Formats: sequence, C-alpha cells, structure tokens
Amino acid sequence: MTETITAGGAVFTRLKALGVDYVFANSGTDFPPIIEGLAEARANGIALPKALVIPHEHAAMGMAHGYYLMTGRAQAVMLHTNVGLSNGVIGAINAACEHVPILLMSGRTPVTESGRFGARTVPIAWGQEMRDQTALVRESCKWDYELRFPEQVAGLLDRAHAIASSTPKGPVYLSLPRETLCEPCPRDGLDGPPAIAPVVGAPNPEAIRTAAEWLAGARSPLVIAQRGSGDADSFTAFADWAEDWGIAVCSWWATHLAISTEHPCHVGADPGPWLAEADVVVVLDSLAPWWPDRHPLADGAKVTNIGPDPVFSRFPVRNFPSHLSIAGENRLTVPALIAAMRGLARDEAAVAARRARLAGASEATRTAIRAKAADTARGITKAYVSLCLGEALDGLKASVFSELGTQLGVLKRTDHRSWFQEPHSGGLGWSFPCAMGAQLAEPDRICVATLGDGSYMFANPTVCHQIAEALALPVLVVIVNNEEWGAVRGSVAGLYPQGHAARANDMPLTALKPSPDFAMTASASRAWSRTVTDPAELHGAIEAALRVVREEKRQALLDVKVLPD
Repeated sequence: MTETITAGGAVFTRLKALGVDYVFANSGTDFPPIIEGLAEARANGIALPKALVIPHEHAAMGMAHGYYLMTGRAQAVMLHTNVGLSNGVIGAINAACEHVPILLMSGRTPVTESGRFGARTVPIAWGQEMRDQTALVRESCKWDYELRFPEQVAGLLDRAHAIASSTPKGPVYLSLPRETLCEPCPRDGLDGPPAIAPVVGAPNPEAIRTAAEWLAGARSPLVIAQRGSGDADSFTAFADWAEDWGIAVCSWWATHLAISTEHPCHVGADPGPWLAEADVVVVLDSLAPWWPDRHPLADGAKVTNIGPDPVFSRFPVRNFPSHLSIAGENRLTVPALIAAMRGLARDEAAVAARRARLAGASEATRTAIRAKAADTARGITKAYVSLCLGEALDGLKASVFSELGTQLGVLKRTDHRSWFQEPHSGGLGWSFPCAMGAQLAEPDRICVATLGDGSYMFANPTVCHQIAEALALPVLVVIVNNEEWGAVRGSVAGLYPQGHAARANDMPLTALKPSPDFAMTASASRAWSRTVTDPAELHGAIEAALRVVREEKRQALLDVKVLPD
C-alpha cells in the first residue's frame, strides 16, 4: 500500500476508527473521490464502515436517527452538495430537537473552474454554488466547518464526533469540497484511537441533594417525562423508585418511554389533574411539559427541570418555571437522584396511601381509555388500532415508532426502547425510515412504524420500500389512514370550536382524498400488504403481518382505513 490515500478514502477510514458502522449516503457528482477512495480501500483490505445507497436524503437521516436509538452510537450521513443537504434539513431539525448525534456531511461543488484536479466540469457545478451552504443546517447543528486540506480529515472528524456525542448530543455538519477530497491524504494514523473524548454530563451533587429533599418531603410529587428515563438499568430503577415513593409519573406527549404504561404509578398522558395538586414537580427531559393555558401549576409548587439541557437553550422561548435545574445524562442523573433519596425520612403511612391512590387511578385510566377504544360501532378508530397492536405485540421484543399514528397508553408498552414518537419538531416522514434504521441495528427486534397517511407520503414511501427490500429489513408499516391532515383539523377545531371550519362538512386545506392504494405502493417492492376496512378483520391482519416479518423476514404493510379523530 502507498503512504497516502485519497481524502475521500481517508474520511471512511477515520469514521471506522470512531466507531461508525454505517454511512447512509446519497451520492452525486461531488462523490468521485469518495467512491474511488472506497474502491481503493476495499482493494487494499482496509476496514471501513458500510456505505449504504439511500435513494432519498430524508430517509438517510431518519435511518441514522433510528440506528442511534437502538445503539447509542452516532452514525454518518453523506449527501450531495446543497441540493442533497436541503433534502436532509428536516432530518437534521428532528435530530437536533431530540438530541440525536449524527455526523452529517455533504460535498461542496468545486470552487475552481479549471486548472485543478476536481475542478468544475458540467453546468450543475456552477448552479449548485452557494455563498453559505452551511446556512441550510446551521441552526440545527452544534458545530459546522469545511474541510480545507486533506491532512485535516482525522482531526476534524475527531472533533465533529466528540462534539456530536457530548452532552447535550446533537448533529454536526462538515462540508467537503471536491478538490480537497481529490488530494492525497497521509494514511498514517487514520485508524488510530480518537484523539478527543466526548463530554459526558453528570449532575451537580448539591442540586441532586436539594431535589431529593424536596421530593422526600412532598405531599403530592409528580414527574412529567417525555424523553425516557435513561438506559435500560435506569429505566428499571426509575420504575422501582416511583413505586417505592408513590410518585405519579405522567407521559405527556412522550417521545420515549420512561415507565411502563402498566405501572401502578403511571397516571397516563394528561398532566392536568396531577399538576393542579402537585407541590413538587420534576420535569424529566421534557421540552414542553404541559399546556400553559390549560394546565395551571399549583401555587407555591417547586419545579425541578432535569435533562441533558434542562432549560433547552436551543429554543428561543421556553419559559416554564425551573426553580432547580440539573444538567446531565438521564442514565446518570436518575440513579443519582434515587441514591440521594435512600434513607431520607418519610411518612410511611402517607406514602402507602399515596401509592394505593395512584395504583387505583392508574388502573382506572387504563380501563377507561381501552374500553372506549374497543368501541367499533362506527368503524375503526386510531385508538382501536392502538389497542389491537398492543395486544398483538404483548410479550414480544418490539419497538413502535409512532408518527401521528398509534396512541401510547391505549397501546400497551412496557419495556425500555419499546416506544418512540415523532420528534416535537414535527418534521414529517420520520417513523418509517427511523424504524428501518432501528431494524438495521437490531435484526431480531420487531420494528413497527405506525403513521398517518400524510406522514407515509412524506416518508417517500417508494424509496423506503426499496431500501427495505434491498437491505432485507422486515419492518411492519401500519398506516392509520383517515384521508386527511388530522392534526391540522384538530388544531383548527381546538382554536375555533364553534367556527365555520369546524362546522363545515369539508374543512379547507385538510383533505387527502382520493387516497392512493398504499398496498400497491408496498407491493411494488415485493412487500406483503393488505388494506383493512372492517374492524373484525384487524386483529387477524396484524397477526398475519407479524408472521410475515417474523418468519419470512420481509417487510409488510397494513393500510387501515380509520375514522377521523
């Protein structure tokens, strides 16, 4: 082997050393040095991350997101100049909102017109020039830079990876000019260990002690959790702690599961009744823990915000009270809080009474919402799909990625990493590619994407089904198809309940009719697919689809026609 390698090949070599397994790539005319570098490395037996051809950039970002949710390791996405980067922006927004680290790169159209290897050739090299290409993703990235010289490859990727993986985590961006990628790069050191370690945020012990004392002395404590309770160990510890102390846990708009839906202290998704009486509230990694106009905080209540960035500094306006703010990774903060409460004085009779009350309320909530969901007199509802899917998945190693699809609580979910909801940034088309990324990370896990018909179309379904077939990813897609933008309808009706739009038979700007035959879209990529319109057929259809993904190891789709919300 020579002492140098193209900078394009050097990028992949260094990514491998950083622990990157996959590069989700959508190539273009800026990629020749990348592709040549891959071929050169393969010819010389150099270990590289696996480069995957992803036919749309949004799918690439979603798959990197899903892979991280399963593994906890940042992956790489490589896109084509400004046009490819622009298609990846929604994925960057989603990742930033959810603190998901992604090493995002895109080529930069050649800056020279002639006289240098890699200079411009075809007209698009002029058409794709931007004064500030990075501006497309700068607000969504923790760090950005442009590769200036080939010898910078290792150092810049080390820095990018460390920043992306530091608390709070998030995407980073590196621009790759074609001329630079064409230059030879020193091979020495490219496969060495990372030179920069990520910063892992841990809680302030004094703040933890204060939070513990507040909770131990509380009359009516409440935890509102949106983004989980950490890793598998802290998830288990959190559940035991909540029951031991009789602490109510609410999952208002939860994007990750913090506690089993069946737990006796899980009071459901509505914080209102519990917030009204809570004297101590812990906001656990929650961007917007309640609805300010609808959910008043009790007078004198003490609020502690806990999370990787407890005051969510990326967001211009977030004025929820935080009388105590504790920064750190949840997997470290939750156990620290639990440990700090051991041995603290408490009124055992009061705790026991509170625990019994919560158990009764929790059971009553579950019973009521599931009894209502089981009513199919008018047809299939989103709640009924949630109920049936939860029953079918019970006891199986499965993750549900819901995007305006199924409903947590009606849908039974008990295990760590068993539930993910669309990011609060609202970039549609997330769940299908995210489920595929998760499936790639854990082939033996059942990965189910549940999404509305609008979200399915946003996911570029032809692309996603092609990827699922090409990579043999047996995901199950369940479309809750109401032939409209249901979230938009709900928002209009919420603001103008007696308005003209709410009373109209056909609300403007919400209909998605006629609905395409989504089963045919899936079958074009040899997926098993079925359309369901009869409530009596839903249980059997879900079971049949699960047999396909579990036994035949191929993708399946259910297009379920549901009533409007």
